[in-house]
Amino acid sequence: MDKILVHGGHKLNGTIRISGSKNSALPILAAALLTKEPVTIHHVPDLSDIHYMLQILASLGCEVERASGTVTIRAEKIITEAPYEIVRKMRASVCVLGPLLGREKEATVSLPGGCVIGDRPIDLHLKGFQALGAAHRIDAGNVKVFAGELKGGVVNLRGKFGPTVLGTDNVMMAAVLADGVTVIESAAAEPEVVDLANFLNAMGAKIEGAGTRRIIIEGVKELHGAEHEVIPDRIEAGTYLVAGAIAGEKVTLKRVRPEHLEAVTEQLRSAGYQIETSDSSMTIHGNGEPKSLQITTEPYPGFPTDMQAQMCALLAKNSGISVVTDTIFPQRFMHVSELKRMGADIELNNGTAIVKGVERLGGAPVMASDLRASAALVLAGLHADGVTEVNRVYHIDRGYELIDDKLNQLGAHIERVKVKG
Repeated sequence: MDKILVHGGHKLNGTIRISGSKNSALPILAAALLTKEPVTIHHVPDLSDIHYMLQILASLGCEVERASGTVTIRAEKIITEAPYEIVRKMRASVCVLGPLLGREKEATVSLPGGCVIGDRPIDLHLKGFQALGAAHRIDAGNVKVFAGELKGGVVNLRGKFGPTVLGTDNVMMAAVLADGVTVIESAAAEPEVVDLANFLNAMGAKIEGAGTRRIIIEGVKELHGAEHEVIPDRIEAGTYLVAGAIAGEKVTLKRVRPEHLEAVTEQLRSAGYQIETSDSSMTIHGNGEPKSLQITTEPYPGFPTDMQAQMCALLAKNSGISVVTDTIFPQRFMHVSELKRMGADIELNNGTAIVKGVERLGGAPVMASDLRASAALVLAGLHADGVTEVNRVYHIDRGYELIDDKLNQLGAHIERVKVKG
């Protein structure tokens, strides 16, 4: 197990490249199960979650080759049961249900694990499968879905806190091989859903409306192989924009899609930071007198819940009183107690953090509780006095490719240390 030591007080300058999107790559890799022909996927990030997904695909019978960010998968002969030992490590493993059901008309997957950030049930996934004619049962921690045949149907995937992204992915992947037309109402509109739809269409699917709240899928008899490039990771890009706001003089991101980050850049500009954009790059300039903000997370194109923790780290030193409300995962504030250990002044009240900016943060031993919380603690360490020791950084390796190396490229002083035991 590793820990990260962040030596605060060093200004960031320079340029880094953004990796491929984790939340795009995972369902796209799973979609390879829909065809017997090989698929090739480029810009696949080197992350522990990706490793687990490739292990799951191999356990299902896929031939997997990986080299320099490119993955080739051939799913000629597959089985339909994913093993608990791998599935338990990553919630996104549930996205193999859709393609297995679509191709083989049955699938068995252990109920998933992943970050502990509140209730994340798969009820809406199962509701979508039911609309296609599938039944399900849960037994001994496994969910099994099955159908004699799949037929197009209409399903509304809006949940208590908005549309489900993985649920939209799963139903879309099952529906591409169903007989007839499927309509997903209240679909997730995230760029990652669009990326998956583009990949499926390249395989021969007929999907319209991805990126809107209404997706229409006309089923086809079979899909073929394809080649695809994963979009840049907008959450990684947003995290480095916040790093530039926290400790930067001038930080430039390459291989980024600014249109995917408009909710984040709007808030940063409101706080007083100068951001310049081009078609595939963004530059943020540090600001000596940042302002307070009021942020409410919402489904895309609103402010992403995956950026909430990082903004709390920024606002902990911004002047004034900021209010951050998470409507997607109201329990996703476990980073707050750790930020308070560093001297932050934050109060929590029913899914809302009231952040009073302080003059100084101090380095301290802190514990990462989930993926985005761990990134927030590293960011806080950039502008803290002394050394911040971030423990349980396996969380950060789930979603950030070489975060310590990239920040060091910009001038940070970060060490990764092996923990004995």
